[in-house]
Amino acid sequence: MSTIAAISTATSNGGIGIIRMSGKNSFEILNKIFVPFSKTKNQIKGYSIKFGYIIDPKTKEKIDEVLVSFFIGPKSYTTENMCEINSHGGLVIEKKILQLCIENGAELAEPGEFTKRAFLNGRIDLTQAESVIDLINSKNDNEAKASINQLEGSLSRKIRDIRDKLLDVMADIEANIDYPEYDIEEVTNIKIKKVLNDIKSDLLKLVDTFENGKLLKEGVKTIILGKPNAGKSSLLNAILEEDRAIVSEYAGTTRDTIEEFVNIKGISLKLIDTAGIRHTDDRIEEIGVQKALKLSQDADLIIAIFDGSKELDKEDLEILNIIKDKKSIVLLNKKDLGDIKLENREVIKNSCNNIIKISAKNKEGIEDIYNMISNMFNNNEISMNDGVIITNIRHKNQIDKAINSINEAIEANENGLPIDIVSIPIKQVLNDLSAITGEDVSEDIINEIFSKFCLGK
Repeated sequence: MSTIAAISTATSNGGIGIIRMSGKNSFEILNKIFVPFSKTKNQIKGYSIKFGYIIDPKTKEKIDEVLVSFFIGPKSYTTENMCEINSHGGLVIEKKILQLCIENGAELAEPGEFTKRAFLNGRIDLTQAESVIDLINSKNDNEAKASINQLEGSLSRKIRDIRDKLLDVMADIEANIDYPEYDIEEVTNIKIKKVLNDIKSDLLKLVDTFENGKLLKEGVKTIILGKPNAGKSSLLNAILEEDRAIVSEYAGTTRDTIEEFVNIKGISLKLIDTAGIRHTDDRIEEIGVQKALKLSQDADLIIAIFDGSKELDKEDLEILNIIKDKKSIVLLNKKDLGDIKLENREVIKNSCNNIIKISAKNKEGIEDIYNMISNMFNNNEISMNDGVIITNIRHKNQIDKAINSINEAIEANENGLPIDIVSIPIKQVLNDLSAITGEDVSEDIINEIFSKFCLGK
């Protein structure tokens, strides 16, 4: 493989910047552009740091004062010889050092190529590689914890344990096929039935973690629903602590959705403000209303907000009907106007028990909303399942395929089909699970996964 180089820190001014190189010729290229402060010609040692200067070998001009970290393969991130040049964090300096690396023999790394090499060189499997980008993009502590657990191999170990059980069964099947004279098929069938049902149970438990994993990774999809001028935009602004949405006394100001991520007590919310729910002849506004209704169908949480200074009308009742049997919070807004007329209405309580009086305008009751969301989604709702949790849709789809194949094997076994026929879907389960860890996966999928990484990682 060629020697690659890239800037690994964010492309902005900062205290330090890191330019990373990996490959057989890393140290050779570095020696052309790095002059250590100490003139002693010591042999390069792994896990060591040297202070010195980056120079332009053509002009001998000093570019920057740096620290260089050395990692000798195979004990490095990529298992290759690596070095990391810690420079001052100016974009001009970082790009100049990277350009010197390329001019002296390195190639510009592709997105995620360092981690891709760690995978291809066998230091990590594909689930661990994917956890790296998940960790980088994590939006809360629980998501970061799930990514760390996967990086440490929790999912890989679970998949490997399941595959080992299947391989053990396959060994018995092969023995039965190769030595039919021993007449052990009945014993093998009994073992197959037990193992397949145990594995199906294990896979179903993994799939069951996906909904929690999706909440961790994508955030709790939260729709703010209400009539025009109920206070939706004021609520959004109060939660975000900025004037993100236009607030006006004129009804129908919000015609399209406004989406923002917000972290509330360690829980990520994908907060979506929608058009006010009402019947309208305005075609554009009607599109916004229909979009709001569609989003509410698959929302993880609906925050329904009502003007508490007025009595319920037909459109309010339609909103209450929408949130019935859904995870929701009812906000009785405009408590600053005085008596909340809707507080004791039984029709509200029939649709939702989570009712809070607020003043979005004065930001009163906002902390009560936070506490309620925390209770709804942090009290064993988003559990870590002993460290093994599915957050990746690719993994979930492969496990679904494996469950289908397991069901085929169980059915074939129960119908008394020959043992070699039963082995066909079992082999497919092994292939389905191998695609998760990367032992049996196409190059196109590998390239697609690593294309999502940033440069330098």
